[in-house]
Amino acid sequence: MSKPKAGTVLYAKDIERVAAFYAGVLDMTISHAEATYIVLNTAAYELVVQRIPDAIAATIHIDVPPQARTNTAIKPVFVVTSLVNARTVAACLGGSIPPVEAEWRFGDFIVCDGVDPEGNVVQFRASASDA
Repeated sequence: MSKPKAGTVLYAKDIERVAAFYAGVLDMTISHAEATYIVLNTAAYELVVQRIPDAIAATIHIDVPPQARTNTAIKPVFVVTSLVNARTVAACLGGSIPPVEAEWRFGDFIVCDGVDPEGNVVQFRASASDA
């Protein structure tokens, strides 16, 4: 039996594309995949990308490039080793993280909000001592 981890369930229209984004930007591995969900893991965290039911997905339009969907009550936060690397990988995988001018300091971190390929707003943090 595996040890419980903190985690997030994220709903998406295109679970394969969204899972690839998070796997690439956050250096996560896909540990399990079904038709309706994909599980990504690190040693301490689990992200489940769950397919939005078809009836609901049909009502959601995803812009290209994705526009931030700010009408939500939650913003996931992920630690990355480098915002520079995360920005590059995010752009290659259909999301975006704004340029360095949009970064700010929060405690011991340099942070920046970005969007995944479906416009979900996500905060990325890197250690300020590594910056």
